[in-house]
Amino acid sequence: MYDIEGSLDRQILQTPRNRPTVLFTEPQDSRVLEAAFHLVRFVRPVFMAPEEAVRQTCREELAHLDPNRIEFALSESAFVDPGERPDLLEEFAREFQAVAGKEGNPVSNEEALRSVRQQGIFGILAARMGHADMVVGGAVHEPRAYYRPMTRLLTRSGFCTEAGVFVLPDSHPQDIFPHNIVVFGDVGVNATVTPEILAQIAVGTCAVARDLIPEEVLPVIRGVLVSYSHKGSDEGPSPELVRRASNLLEPILERRIQVGQRFKSIQLRGEVKASVALSQRSATFYEKGGAPWEGAPTVIVCPNLEMGNMLYHLYAISHPDARHFSVMFGLGFRGVSLARDCSPEDVRLSVKAAVLRMHRCADWKRTPRETFFPRARVLAVNPGSTSTKISVYHGEEELFTRELQHSAEELLPFEGRPLSEQFRFRRDAILGTLSEHGLSVENLDAVAARGGMLAPIPHGTYLVGSQMLEELREARWGEHASNLGAMIASELVAGTERPAFIVDPVVVDELPERVRITGVKALRRRAISHALNQFATARRYAEEHETFYERLNLVVCHMGGGISVGAHKKGCYIDVNNALDGEGPFSPQRSGSLPVGQLLAMCFSGRYTHQELKLLNKGRGGMIDLLGTADMREVERRVEAGDPEAEVAFEAMVYRIAKEITSVLPAFDGEPVDQVLLTGGMARSRLLVEKLRKYLAAFGCGVTVYPGENEMAALVKGALRVLSGREQARTYPPT
Repeated sequence: MYDIEGSLDRQILQTPRNRPTVLFTEPQDSRVLEAAFHLVRFVRPVFMAPEEAVRQTCREELAHLDPNRIEFALSESAFVDPGERPDLLEEFAREFQAVAGKEGNPVSNEEALRSVRQQGIFGILAARMGHADMVVGGAVHEPRAYYRPMTRLLTRSGFCTEAGVFVLPDSHPQDIFPHNIVVFGDVGVNATVTPEILAQIAVGTCAVARDLIPEEVLPVIRGVLVSYSHKGSDEGPSPELVRRASNLLEPILERRIQVGQRFKSIQLRGEVKASVALSQRSATFYEKGGAPWEGAPTVIVCPNLEMGNMLYHLYAISHPDARHFSVMFGLGFRGVSLARDCSPEDVRLSVKAAVLRMHRCADWKRTPRETFFPRARVLAVNPGSTSTKISVYHGEEELFTRELQHSAEELLPFEGRPLSEQFRFRRDAILGTLSEHGLSVENLDAVAARGGMLAPIPHGTYLVGSQMLEELREARWGEHASNLGAMIASELVAGTERPAFIVDPVVVDELPERVRITGVKALRRRAISHALNQFATARRYAEEHETFYERLNLVVCHMGGGISVGAHKKGCYIDVNNALDGEGPFSPQRSGSLPVGQLLAMCFSGRYTHQELKLLNKGRGGMIDLLGTADMREVERRVEAGDPEAEVAFEAMVYRIAKEITSVLPAFDGEPVDQVLLTGGMARSRLLVEKLRKYLAAFGCGVTVYPGENEMAALVKGALRVLSGREQARTYPPT
């Protein structure tokens, strides 16, 4: 049977990361609640109940769910009790009165307030007024309390209806519907059905099918508008209506194609007998005076509600193991109607279908209003030696990213002077760029900067304070361009109440004593690594699996100019190689850990200066020393071309990376590792990833790849966790 839910998941995750706000009006129903707990990767849930009431339902009726899933979902959700939001009640009552007045049914303010206190109507108006993107209900509420007001208050096109999507089991005959997928449409609750409305519904139902089913599965969406009569008699439901609607299909479909070129793959025929449309004969149907029908239909449109309901229930009863759900259209994706006998899977499928269609609509980018999930505006600052990269995010949505290049002429006045003296020059460049985008510091809620060389500290988001700035200015722990981050951030927010943060700097060190001790008392291991991307990657994996970073055991391997392999044990960074000093696997530019005796002999051979050895360790080692290049794309080309020298060096590097990954297994004290995560620029190499998967096959867990690194988003997310109250900002130095 076609995996419709897996298909919806993949398609949604290929869209922008913004998640729509979805209001669930019936969280007291365990089916709805269970479904919502499986949707947080795709939506931001709002439950119309106090949090404790939702938790009570979980304790009483959802004991079979993973507690981690429940806790994660609740941490990602908002809760609203209409009685505690008089501001919304007043706004909704005014809108309710205005709509009723336009319809010729005026109501008093008191009556309007009573109406909008009802869960269903409150949720519908929240979607209508832009506080939420979508409202979900109908599993508990009677049609008069949810479905009818939803279609009345959310309709945008003058009509609306719903399509019933079925994915039939493999036991159903394969040659009636392609891939055993069929979509039923009918005229729904529209009081007056004209040929124009029926034709619009036919095209709209086909558009639903095209939006949900990828073209590689169904290259063509074929739809038929059925009638009990195909010979022009007056028997059956409105044959003349069907005939006239059929004549309007082509221009309506053309207008739909102007909205999206994907709709070119829709083929529609009118006035087909129901007995033909639902049988093998549909694949060989000839339209009078037209071309032969090339293939069976996927979409069946009925000219009245009774016929549509009959077919929907007939297939639901005949195939109880089918996947089936409904999709509303004509509401601008703002409403989901659930059946009274729905299962949690039905709820998930209906919501995911609506979310996918919303993402496919060019008009939707984000929730119009921030009522339930405020979106902070954060500036991320990442200084390099001759450039400063900045990004501005509105919540998790990137507004823009710029890399400000600093020319040799601009940096000439700072030559021979401490790097820290550049921070005001770089601050001014950032302010100028913000101004070009119509922004100033007053438009920001926080600044998050790349952390520099500080004392070893635990991971987290740190407030920039006086001692941190003093140590960075003095370069007490080392000179590096990242030291400028906190200084620039502090200068940008000076004189305002906006916070400046650094997030997971390279000096994050949570190593236990057993990891620090070496066989030489004077030498102790320390952690300097790609901490920002290490934690960002680990958190991303946790979010995608709807749990907390603090509840997972992960090995993260960052592969770039340097390579760091970190062991993350339930929220603690318990082991990692010192990637800055070249410890661990050799990389494109770094030598990696070396045989100690031979290294000592090199040091005292007289053939190398101290500076030459330092460069060989970091900058001229690794692939540069072995193959004369640090460009892994060139290395891979040479490997694929059969260069034996490149093949051996590449194999050795991959082997050393795999060996480093497996070496941290004891750090977990016998606990199983949940996943190995590969990240950094080298994770884009198909050949490297394939070889690592082979080496790690016996490790006992899977391998997930997150190519590249998104430092700017990681900085922003660190600030957002604090601003949203999900994490407490740390102070430096930690007490």
